[in-house]
Amino acid sequence: MPQITPAQQPPVRCALPHLKRIAADEQAIAQEELNQYVAEQAEAIAPTIDPLTSRDRRIIGEIIEVDPQSIRTIWIEAGITVWVQLVDGGRLAFGRDWFATRVQEVKANLPETPSERNERLSEELETACQKYGLTHGEIDWLSFSTTLYFNRQRVGFVGCNLQRQWYSRISQLGGSRTAVDIDAAIAQLGIRQAVAA
Repeated sequence: MPQITPAQQPPVRCALPHLKRIAADEQAIAQEELNQYVAEQAEAIAPTIDPLTSRDRRIIGEIIEVDPQSIRTIWIEAGITVWVQLVDGGRLAFGRDWFATRVQEVKANLPETPSERNERLSEELETACQKYGLTHGEIDWLSFSTTLYFNRQRVGFVGCNLQRQWYSRISQLGGSRTAVDIDAAIAQLGIRQAVAA
C-alpha cells in the first residue's frame, strides 16, 4: 500500500463551518462587552463633565507653559499633589502650595477675554435684576448694554464701558452717567430695592 505524505493529504474540511462563525460572533460580542465595561469604568473614574472653564485652562496653560487646549483636566491627590491631565494622555505633577501661589499670580495679571468679560457682566446684570425685580431686553454683546424693564415698563438703559464702569441713562439718546457698580447705575434710574416689611 502506498504511503501518503502530509503534503499529499487532502485538506480536512470542518464538517460544521457554522461553528467557526458562531465562535467569531461570540468573540465580537465579548469584545464589545469588554469595551463597554472599560468605558463605564473610565466614566466612573473621570466623568466627562468638564469642570474647567476656558479661563481656567488659560491660567493653567500659563503656569505650565503649554497650549490651554492641550489641558484635559486637573485634580488634587491626597491634598498634596496637583495633577494636570493633558489631552494626549500625559500627566504632570506639581506641589499644591507652589501651584496655588502661581495661580494667584497669573490670575492677577491675566486679562479677561471679551467672552469672559461678557459672562462676568451678564452674571452681575442677572443678580441685580433679581435684586430689584427688573427684567432686561436683549443684550448688545459688543458694547454690553441693554434696556431695563419694571413690570414691562421701560425704566432706562444700562451698560458697562471698556473702562469697566457701569453707566445708565433714562432715554435712548440721553446722556449717560457712570457709576461705581451696577447697583449705583440702577439707582441713578430712580430704582430702589424693595424693603421687606
